[in-house]
Amino acid sequence: MEKAKQFRYLSHIDSPADLRKLPIEALPAVCDELRRDIIDELADNPGHFASSLGTVELTVALHYVFNTPYDRLVWDVGHQAYGHKILTGRRDSFSTNRKLHGIRPFPSPLESEYDTFACGHASNSISAALGMSLAALKKGEDDRHVVAIIGDGAMSGGLAFEGLNNASDTPNNMLIILNDNNMSIDRSVGGMKEYLLHLHTSSAYNRLRFAISQKLSAWGWLNEDRRRSILRFNNSLKALLTNQQNIFEGMNIRYFGPNNGHDVVELVRVLREIKDMKGPKLFHVHTVKGKGFKAAEEAPTEWHAPGRFDKEHGVCLVKEEPDRPPKFQDVFGETLLELARRNPRIVGITPAMPTGCSMTILMKEMPDRAFDVGIAEGHAVTFSAGMAKEGLQPFCNIYSSFAQRAYDNIIHDTALLNLPVVLCLDRAGLVGEDGPTHHGAFDMAALRPIPNLTIASPYDACELRRLMYTAQLPGKGTFVIRYPRGRGRLTDWRCPLEEIPVGKGRRLKDGTDVALISIGPIGNLAADAIAGVEREDGLSVAHYDLRFLKPLDEELLREVGTRFRRIVTVEDGVRAGGMGSAVLEWFSDHGLSPAVTRLGLPDSFVEHGTVEQLYHIVGLDQAAIARALRGEAAPQAPEPGGHAGKQFS
Repeated sequence: MEKAKQFRYLSHIDSPADLRKLPIEALPAVCDELRRDIIDELADNPGHFASSLGTVELTVALHYVFNTPYDRLVWDVGHQAYGHKILTGRRDSFSTNRKLHGIRPFPSPLESEYDTFACGHASNSISAALGMSLAALKKGEDDRHVVAIIGDGAMSGGLAFEGLNNASDTPNNMLIILNDNNMSIDRSVGGMKEYLLHLHTSSAYNRLRFAISQKLSAWGWLNEDRRRSILRFNNSLKALLTNQQNIFEGMNIRYFGPNNGHDVVELVRVLREIKDMKGPKLFHVHTVKGKGFKAAEEAPTEWHAPGRFDKEHGVCLVKEEPDRPPKFQDVFGETLLELARRNPRIVGITPAMPTGCSMTILMKEMPDRAFDVGIAEGHAVTFSAGMAKEGLQPFCNIYSSFAQRAYDNIIHDTALLNLPVVLCLDRAGLVGEDGPTHHGAFDMAALRPIPNLTIASPYDACELRRLMYTAQLPGKGTFVIRYPRGRGRLTDWRCPLEEIPVGKGRRLKDGTDVALISIGPIGNLAADAIAGVEREDGLSVAHYDLRFLKPLDEELLREVGTRFRRIVTVEDGVRAGGMGSAVLEWFSDHGLSPAVTRLGLPDSFVEHGTVEQLYHIVGLDQAAIARALRGEAAPQAPEPGGHAGKQFS
């Protein structure tokens, strides 16, 4: 990357070992260069912007103090880690970030030995780091440090608290860095946020306590049992004197901070001071999301992932075109408000994604009827179920990939009682550049076996509106509506709100040679393929929009199974156990045996790239659908993600 050669320090840092050769006085300049490089790169190659700007100093300090990759840095919410990628040998390839076959959007051990764990979803770093720390002790690697870096609202996730609870009474020397920027994507919410804002402790006090503990250990007076007893007494005394209870020290986790997360020299000093302390430790730092770029500091939500932008003037370059079809998320948001005006029982719930799912539309007009529960998908579902149990009508909006974290809550707390919760799964199907941790690939196959669920996917924006209207009518029980990221095709989408009979699909087009069954908006792509083969090959193709994965439209399937000897199914979820499987099962159960070609996502994790590129790779683009309609065998495609390289231990 030619422009990297302009940097005095960064151009010569090909690994953290190079960084550690520099004097500490050079680190502020390294941070300035790293921040400038991130800004330069993301202005033209969009990605997660504000979060990585906020962790520049922390990233430099961690790699300067710890012997990475032998010491383990476990990142939480991986969009903090662009600086980490640049410092760990990927500076010259960073321009390929999020591009097909380029470096991955989030840290992954499949890409680099410096990436110690997968971190596309939030709140898993403490649990993973605890496991690594315990493993190091079991293997006799007492000199290996393990650091979990958690932030961007991830501390509100239940898994983080489970990890903290286990860390408090499991032998480990883990260090937890709490990157507290009062944000997730939107502003952080909840009591933990307020608690962290007011938490304080004396750095002089911690230095004195550390010095005393070192002396006692050297004299042989401080074994593990005595250390725990003294720590409990010390924490109780401190709480009494300061009139403040520290939740972390209450769990026997040593607490340090809060410190300025943008003073790299001070960060290095503290990290050096505490890194060799025995037992679990937490270092609390305050950072500013978007630090160093004024527009991002002032509007961190808008600059979380802003697309291309003018770095000189601090303005986004992506302009909304009024005549373009709306995003599905905006149709959801507008329709939810419309329904809420009519139905006073309706409430909206989202786990930290009000802007991404457009629940902000409801929040703005009816703030008392919309709830952002933080990064806590399981809680979001059970919270919704509790409200439904007492007569409200919740619309709980969760990104499909993140809804995996609430699977038990959907089964045990919602479907079991058939409670009237509407689960709107945004970002279903392939999402593009965010890659395998964010693709909504598994929801249909995972949810299909659960009793009491209605599962539907709209063909277009009007169908989404009608399904939302249908779902909130009395007696509909637990209702799942899945729809993709991005725009539909309709510009005239404000159709009347009318009920759709549950479990009823529709025939979009009649034909005689072959039938195609699709579910959801990918049916539009299938319609394009049908038009092409009819025009070019003279085939007569019938097109059915199944609409409902559960319950299945048995009348529609009986018509298709008896009229056609050849059938193609198309879905934007995994083939294994998905809609095509459901169709095959129904045919088998009813003595029908047409030849069925199932198109869907493969039994492998699909890499990152544009949706169009990924559809081509997995055999779901218009050409692939056309080949299936003609009865041609699909060409052998490379397995998605096959470029990943070795997995490091």
